[in-house]
Amino acid sequence: MLDTENYTPRLKTLFNDTIKAALKEEFSYKNDMQIPRLDKIVLNIGCGAEAVRDSKKAKSAQEDLSTIAGQKAVTTIAKNSIAGFRVREGMPMGAKVTLRGDRMYEFLDRLITIAMPRIRDFRGVPGKSFDGRGNYAMGLKEHIVFPEINFDKVDEVWGMDIVIATTAKTDAEAKALLKHFNMPFNS
Repeated sequence: MLDTENYTPRLKTLFNDTIKAALKEEFSYKNDMQIPRLDKIVLNIGCGAEAVRDSKKAKSAQEDLSTIAGQKAVTTIAKNSIAGFRVREGMPMGAKVTLRGDRMYEFLDRLITIAMPRIRDFRGVPGKSFDGRGNYAMGLKEHIVFPEINFDKVDEVWGMDIVIATTAKTDAEAKALLKHFNMPFNS
């Protein structure tokens, strides 16, 4: 049985034991507080036109995202009405969840070691998807690559956005941090 009181995620231990020292040496930081670290991971599923036709689709996406994240996802709603897309203000359009702390490290571990190897024709994630301030954004075409999702019970396959926010000041620092976590960059 897992002792949750004294449990620390594998990547958090790796960060504290080896990655911090490696980054401090690589970028020659004078203070430990300058070392970049993970801040949060935001997961998002947008249903789009499917949610317009069937309002239960957003609920289904929320349940799947909650299962993947391990915490309750919130439903995202349309802020404006768009007549061309038949979207009304206040209509549920998808789901999102923000992970911090131990859950964030656990999700990143599952993403890198379990979910990414299950992606068909996977050749790595793009190394240019940084925003200039040390945050990394990526997308998955199918949310069913996560083992928590029972493939037989899925009514719709959703795409998924993943944003990894770090405290790094530059993209180079953030990329080095993620490389130490074994993020499979293709460039």
